[in-house]
Amino acid sequence: MAINLSKGQKIDLTKSNPGLSKIKVGLGWDTNKYDGGKDFDLDVSVFLTNANGKVDKESNFIFFNNKQNENGSVVHAGDNRTGEGDGDDEVIDVDLKSIPADVDKVAFTITIYDAESRSQNFGQVSRSYVRIVNEVNNEELIRFDLGEDFSVETGVVVGELYRHGAEWKFNAIGAGYKDGLAGLTRDYGLQ
Repeated sequence: MAINLSKGQKIDLTKSNPGLSKIKVGLGWDTNKYDGGKDFDLDVSVFLTNANGKVDKESNFIFFNNKQNENGSVVHAGDNRTGEGDGDDEVIDVDLKSIPADVDKVAFTITIYDAESRSQNFGQVSRSYVRIVNEVNNEELIRFDLGEDFSVETGVVVGELYRHGAEWKFNAIGAGYKDGLAGLTRDYGLQ
């Protein structure tokens, strides 16, 4: 049975699931009816950072045009341009045991593609969530429903996996960004 997290809650992932290595990180959302009639395209991006919270090289920035890091331990399964239907809209495959030693955090974010010109923001998005599933037996281990009504933000840091000694933990963050992907890449050291 999955553990439901609240914003700011941190939970151990590998200590309570010995042997866990291959996981799927599923992110999902719905757009509200009043979206202005324009296409709504949300994108998941993943930032692999060092101990200082910065991305050391561009290959550690995973998104629809760079689907995996150098050793393939973090893989973006593909862009969903509509978000229609139930279930996960985009999925990231992670092999925790293969993540390079110089990566301390794996941050999962959602941004709205071309948000400014389309006048879109997360106030028009609902039922956003992230969940972590054991790839071996398909068991959902962790779920975090954002549940917060973002009004002007165009990007959200949903949560992050982080090293704690020899273990991996998950932090449910749920922090909004008014300047979307530009703000995220700046704060993670890519600009």
